[in-house]
Amino acid sequence: MAYINLPEGLPGIRGPMAFRPETAKPLNELAEVLLRTDNSLTRGERELIATYVSSLNDCFFCQNSHGGIAQHYLQCDMKYIDEVKKDFEATQIPAKLKGLLSIAASVQKGGKHVTPEQISKAKESGATDREIHDTVLIAAAFCMFNRYVDGLGTWAPQDREFYVKRGKQRAEEGYLHFDLYK
Repeated sequence: MAYINLPEGLPGIRGPMAFRPETAKPLNELAEVLLRTDNSLTRGERELIATYVSSLNDCFFCQNSHGGIAQHYLQCDMKYIDEVKKDFEATQIPAKLKGLLSIAASVQKGGKHVTPEQISKAKESGATDREIHDTVLIAAAFCMFNRYVDGLGTWAPQDREFYVKRGKQRAEEGYLHFDLYK
């Protein structure tokens, strides 16, 4: 049960967003820009960064909802997403994405944890300044989103298949044009 009186039946971030639609709008606009607009990182890669940071923050709702979206974009299964969350270095992902996930993990701890060596390694693997910028901003934003969800004690469906099914829908609808109450 949430710590405040949120609309009934809305899991995770949806409850607080329905509670304060005027704050939901800029938060959804930020998510749309970071995760869906044209970028040299694919939508799947950006959703995977969000998923990874959410897993580091132990935010069940966000890691599973964005994991479901990443799964849809990357055309993989949740086992693969779980492997990336557990040990991305041991998974079959590009070196550039490994470098960016390393940076995202440091941002999750605190911005000053990012090192020049991490930046150099990511650049040596082909990461652009924009990709590094966006990775840092996705990681920072998801720390905020995760704390928003968990700080209000929101509920989340425990059946991970729920998130797999919703992943396709969210990928198609985006973050701006969806009904918070569905």
